[in-house]
Formats: sequence, C-alpha cells, structure tokens
Amino acid sequence: MDRRECGFISMSDRKIPLNERIIFALDVDSPDTAKKWVEMLERYIGFYKVGLQLFLAGGFPVVDWIIGRGHKVMVDLKFFDVPETVKLAVRQLNNRGITLATVHGNDSIIRAAVEARDGVAILAVTVLTSFGEEDMREMGMTRPVEDLVHYRSRRAVELGCDGIVCSALEAARLRTDLGSDFLIVTPGIRPAVKGEIGRDDQKRVATAKQAVLNGADYVVVGRPVSRAEDPVAVVQALQAEIKEAVKVSAPFGVTS
Repeated sequence: MDRRECGFISMSDRKIPLNERIIFALDVDSPDTAKKWVEMLERYIGFYKVGLQLFLAGGFPVVDWIIGRGHKVMVDLKFFDVPETVKLAVRQLNNRGITLATVHGNDSIIRAAVEARDGVAILAVTVLTSFGEEDMREMGMTRPVEDLVHYRSRRAVELGCDGIVCSALEAARLRTDLGSDFLIVTPGIRPAVKGEIGRDDQKRVATAKQAVLNGADYVVVGRPVSRAEDPVAVVQALQAEIKEAVKVSAPFGVTS
C-alpha cells in the first residue's frame, strides 16, 4: 500500500491548519486529566499526542474520545520489537481515525510497520531529542547525532515511511537533502525567554519558529504549555511564531 492509499498527502498539495501545527503532548497519568486538557485547549489546538503513559492508563477509549471530538491523534508508542510483532501492533491502530503513529527501529521493523499500515501514517523516530553527543558515545555510536539522524531519515523515506521524528536542529538538512515529500515532526520545542531556550531533560531544542523555518510540519509541545501559569497564552504565542515562520518559508501557507 503506497502513501496516498493510506491517507498521506504530500507537502506540495496540503495546507496544514494553524490549530493543527502544534501537537499537544498529553503526558498525563489518567484519562480524566487528559480530557480536562483537551477541553481547555481544543478551541486552539486540534492535534494531540497520546504516549506510553496515557495509553497505558486509558488505552483506546481515550484515543477514541479525542477523535470523537473532531481532533487528530498521534499515537506515540515508538514500536520496537521483532518485525512480526510490530506488524500486528500497527494493525491494531488501523482504521480507528488515528492520524500518526511512531515506530523506532531498524529497516526490518520499519518495513513491517509500513506494510501493515492502513489509514494511519507511520513516523520513524530517528534519535530522541533527549539524547546529545555524549549519550550517543555512551551507546557506542561514533558518528555525530546529525549524521545518524540523516542516515536513519533517508532509510525511513526509502522504505516508504510517511515521515520522521527528529529535532528541529536536523530538519533543514533533511529538507535540503531528502526533499519535501515526507512529514517532519519535531519535539524538543521550547519558548525563548529573554533570548534563552529552556531545556528540561531535552538536549536538542529549538523554538517553534526555528522548527518551521527549518522545514518542520508539526511541533510537539508538552511541558512548556502544561507547566505554564497561562497555558492558552503560551499556545497563542507559539502559534504566532509558527504563523510568522510559515509566511517566510513555506510554499503551502497556513490556514485558520
């Protein structure tokens, strides 16, 4: 099944609404808490990430609830297992209205996920944004993070993945070298405060504006919003950054 058959739309013929540019990370421990966040932000955000913590707490019912309210969902479980298991896992996500799902592995794992998809777009996770050069050396990796991200992204695209997950710092090189016919989703997004970018446990970070200028389609944001005194104000500030960046760099524009 090719990309168009599974619902993929290339960059050349899609426009991403501003309220879907931010994927809000529902990194919470209960469905009730997740629902409160969706109800608070849904006037502004129409795309939500359900990761391991929330999925283990709420399973498909919380995913179905978000989709039932007319929003998009990224199921971020980073499937990493033997290819047959990954194939069977991806099939559990098919035809449920889920927009994006993540897989984390080598060629055979990615190939299994791509072959099993039906109605959900597959993103290959390259290198976690919490990893820096020192972390890579501790794992025995000798090449720079940027080179490893580039290699894994190229392989993922060649294998038919709909997109990749990387930091915004690597996005520009990927767009230049690999083109525009795949999605780039960037976590590690932090607001700039007095010219400085906060990090938390993230090593490779950037602002939302930098991410989009570098070629990202979507930015994943969690703690900068969930820990803010005024979450809505942070969302609106991030969206203003994104809108400005799209006007400068993106050929497909932004809709509201």
